[in-house]
Amino acid sequence: MKIAIFGQYYQNDTRPIIKDIFVFFNRNNVELVIEENFLKILYEEEIISKPYKTFALHTDLDNSYDILISIGGDGTILRAATFVRDSGIPILGVNAGRLGFLAKVQKENIESFLQIVLEKKYTISERTLLSMEINPTYSDFEINFAMNEISINRKDTTSMITIETYLNGEYLNSYWADGLIVSTPTGSTGYSLSCGGPILMPDVKGLVITPIAPHNLNARPLVIADDTEIKLKVSGREEKYLVSLDSRITSINNNAELRIKKTPFKINMVEIPEETFLKTLRNKLLWGQDKRN
Repeated sequence: MKIAIFGQYYQNDTRPIIKDIFVFFNRNNVELVIEENFLKILYEEEIISKPYKTFALHTDLDNSYDILISIGGDGTILRAATFVRDSGIPILGVNAGRLGFLAKVQKENIESFLQIVLEKKYTISERTLLSMEINPTYSDFEINFAMNEISINRKDTTSMITIETYLNGEYLNSYWADGLIVSTPTGSTGYSLSCGGPILMPDVKGLVITPIAPHNLNARPLVIADDTEIKLKVSGREEKYLVSLDSRITSINNNAELRIKKTPFKINMVEIPEETFLKTLRNKLLWGQDKRN
């Protein structure tokens, strides 16, 4: 078995988890290839000393890899996806921070979860991604896809912006708001949820359009089919506004035309039987618990 490892280091919280992972896989003679910046940190912190092969670019990963393990939180998984891209390599998130929706494997009983990985007794959850085209062409985004959401936000002003929105060429609405979020089912539990958007199950073939602090209270989140092409035109008092793809952000000129649609490929997320999406919902949102007292 050949496994790629990518991660973030959070000092003492992460150290025991990383050690357990390396000890387990080395004991089972698994070939490990480590992202080079992460490996440098592990050497500096003296967490490991053994030499390992490294990867630095998405082109370094191919179909010889069985899985990529992401050590950190949900944000770490979003960065891991930029290495995997359209390779089809499944991603398993090991949670080294607070409870997240993507990093499923908890530090408790981590060895039993890794044994499931070793025996390949997991399932795959395919996650929809979004891509964006800008007219006139804009080259700031080297990585032109988002696993969670694409968001539009005002910049350098407290005034709202106007976001003219079309679905498959038909005019939908002009949102007067601080911004607009176009979210995948995966991202529906993130920024969109905090702005009042609905939660979508990961396998739902839909997207969510969620306005950010809209001027009109009747501007509500909208669920649309995931094969819809979304066209956005933004205007406002300032010359530029912000566009983000997950955590990658840049400034765009007013009146540029954005076209958002799902990518032709998906990201494969590893699902552990004991750590289902519904269990995560209950734990994260405290569903089924009486907190009145």
